[in-house]
Amino acid sequence: MDDLVFFDALHEGLWVAVAVSTPILTAALVVGLAIGLVQALTSVQEMTLTFVPKMAAILAVFWLSMGFMTLTLTHYFRGTLLPLIMGG
Repeated sequence: MDDLVFFDALHEGLWVAVAVSTPILTAALVVGLAIGLVQALTSVQEMTLTFVPKMAAILAVFWLSMGFMTLTLTHYFRGTLLPLIMGG
């Protein structure tokens, strides 16, 4: 395998990882900022107050974007990795 082909597949794989993880990380960031703002305004510093809503938002976004993630990873595997494995 040529180095250029390997690094091209690696580069595309990293972008697929970014695309797949972006919805979940965005939801965690938005919920974390909102809960942090509420904690700062009310002076309530409870650890479970940040953890539970953040986990609920992550699970909801994961469930909603599961189809997109599956299609993206399947497309990457069939379009990039499988031809490299098969020798094409």
